[in-house]
Amino acid sequence: MPQTRLQADVTGTVWKIEVRVGDAVAEEQTLLILESMKMEIPVDAPHAGTVLELLVAEGEAVAEGQDVVVIG
Repeated sequence: MPQTRLQADVTGTVWKIEVRVGDAVAEEQTLLILESMKMEIPVDAPHAGTVLELLVAEGEAVAEGQDVVVIG
């Protein structure tokens, strides 16, 4: 399966990371949660796979369109 780089939908802060590198994930599983303007925005897996890389840390500021996680 090809690698998929997931991006932040909004500018904000990484509020909580729900997975670790190596975790198997299901389609539509929440991988991490962003906080922007006091709203929580989940980043969900578009397909089942394995977390290959986390590109951000909790508390880190992210820009809209920034890569945040890689699944394969």
